[in-house]
Amino acid sequence: MKAFFREFLITIAIAAVICIAFQSTLQTFIVVMTSMEPNFHEGQRLLVNKAVYFFEEPERGDVIIFKAPGNRQGDYIKRIIALPGDNVEIKDEAVYIDGSRLDEPYIMSPPGYTLAEQEVPECSYFVLGDNRNNSDDSHHGWYVPEDNIIGKAWLSIWPPDKWEVVPDYRLEEQLASS
Repeated sequence: MKAFFREFLITIAIAAVICIAFQSTLQTFIVVMTSMEPNFHEGQRLLVNKAVYFFEEPERGDVIIFKAPGNRQGDYIKRIIALPGDNVEIKDEAVYIDGSRLDEPYIMSPPGYTLAEQEVPECSYFVLGDNRNNSDDSHHGWYVPEDNIIGKAWLSIWPPDKWEVVPDYRLEEQLASS
């Protein structure tokens, strides 16, 4: 009988450790609104990797989930466009990083607004929605503090026809030929 209880307690302890590890490294996120169309749609569910940024720094092109800035409520999903220290500018319906125009095949339509060149502050990220003209994002004058990042969108898990790994678009792939 003692052996049964010991094995039962060990099984419960292992299950608890696995559960805690899972909850501290992965999270689900439900897309709300249309700011990331055409790539992510309202009601779509994503699996977020919360541990990835313990091992590497966020990169341009990563789709991240983060705590809403300022007095806004909830969590946001946006794409990292510029890193700390980068100069970002939006003009002529295009985004420029350090003077180089980005080729962005993932956006719904080019931005219909301009943004004067500005440097991204230390420990902050400049993010934009893929639906550039219908997104509350960094072009409205705010940045994402590093501490607000929850994780990186990793897998689309719902609806079933949208199951896929979330693609990244690295800066090297986005720089247009000059």
